[in-house]
Amino acid sequence: MMPEYTIMTILGMIVVIGLEVFVFRSGIFRRTQYWAALAICLAFQCLVDGWLTKLSDPIVRYNPSQFLNLRFPWDIPIEDFGFGFAMITSVLMLWQWQLNRSRKDTP
Repeated sequence: MMPEYTIMTILGMIVVIGLEVFVFRSGIFRRTQYWAALAICLAFQCLVDGWLTKLSDPIVRYNPSQFLNLRFPWDIPIEDFGFGFAMITSVLMLWQWQLNRSRKDTP
C-alpha cells in the first residue's frame, strides 16, 4: 500500500493541474515566467528543506511509514517537491486568473 503522504501529494498535484486545465485556465503552464518562478522557488526549497530534513541532525522528522523514503538531494523526501509544486502553482494560478478577470472587466 502506498504511504499516506505520497498519496496526498500526488492527489494535490493532480487536483491543481486539473483545476488549471479544466476550471481556471489561467494559462500559466504556457508562460516562461511561471516555469522560471517555479525553478527559483524549488531551488530555495532545496536549501531550506535540505537543512530542515537532513538526516544527520533533522529538525523535521517524517514517519517512515507515511512516505516512500526516497530522498533527493540532501535527504529531502521527494514528496516535498510535489507539495511545493502544488502550493506554488495553486497560488500563481489563482493570482493569474484574477489578473486575467480584472483585465477583461477594464474597458
